[in-house]
Amino acid sequence: MARYPISLRYPRELRDSLEGLRGLPILTPTGQQITLGTLAAITIADGPPMVKTENARPSTWVYVDVRGRDLSSVIGDLRQTLSEDVQLPSGVSIAYSGQFEYLERAAERLKLVVPATLAIIFLLLYVTFRRLDEAALIMLTLPFALTGEFWALYLLGYDQSVATGVGFIALAGVAAEFGVVMLIYLKHALAERGPEPGPGDVEDAIREGALLRVRPKAMAMAVILAGLTPVLIGHGAGSEVMSRIAAPMIGGMLTAPLLSMLVIPAGYLLLRRRRHRAPREIPERRRCTASRRRRGASWPRGIRSR
Repeated sequence: MARYPISLRYPRELRDSLEGLRGLPILTPTGQQITLGTLAAITIADGPPMVKTENARPSTWVYVDVRGRDLSSVIGDLRQTLSEDVQLPSGVSIAYSGQFEYLERAAERLKLVVPATLAIIFLLLYVTFRRLDEAALIMLTLPFALTGEFWALYLLGYDQSVATGVGFIALAGVAAEFGVVMLIYLKHALAERGPEPGPGDVEDAIREGALLRVRPKAMAMAVILAGLTPVLIGHGAGSEVMSRIAAPMIGGMLTAPLLSMLVIPAGYLLLRRRRHRAPREIPERRRCTASRRRRGASWPRGIRSR
């Protein structure tokens, strides 16, 4: 035996009183006439003014306003409290929608966008310099340039969000650009010393190339800060999102130039010293091998000349 819900709406003159509803005539399959009151209990009860459904299931909404905390931690606490203190009946489930749902979707996309952005930056660096060590030097120094972003978010009281993630991606591109330009200046200054510069010439060339970048770097940093500061302190429609995009950029502009002027020249000097040492170790080994052969010395067991 199956039961199906039936919704009936009688005219106003018939539904004004319970007695009128109970006395409504109904014909049976045998032709007899009975009243509605003999078939059902008709009472007045409180109910929702509107029945909402989602995914073909009845649903209700509980609205929560979050202030002073990030949305992800609030939802985490809600989930923990509901799982510990609330026993849901069968057929009832809880889902979190609204801004949190959009945040989860954006976070899933950022998990693909951020690694793809870093991979594209590394590929472009390798295409520019044609050397893995120089491309890796700039990529490994990016975390030092991004420290200003975290300090800016901490001092301003901003939580991590999609807007700050967009600012992080933009800052990574600008920091990589600073490193590329600095490395080009260093290579040009080193090329003026000849094809085989000595250790002293390498240090002088790197110092000269780094000093040439001080004034352009200061001008670029001043222009970026002057353009983003009004966005950070502005008020109006969309200012909450735009300020969280500008904050990582402003914080990074205080550390990325220092990185490009101090860390990259030092790292490039270490790379040049490593290249300068590497070719000299092989001839010494070959000279030692040749001298042993001329003297007719026997090689120790396990060692064979090549």
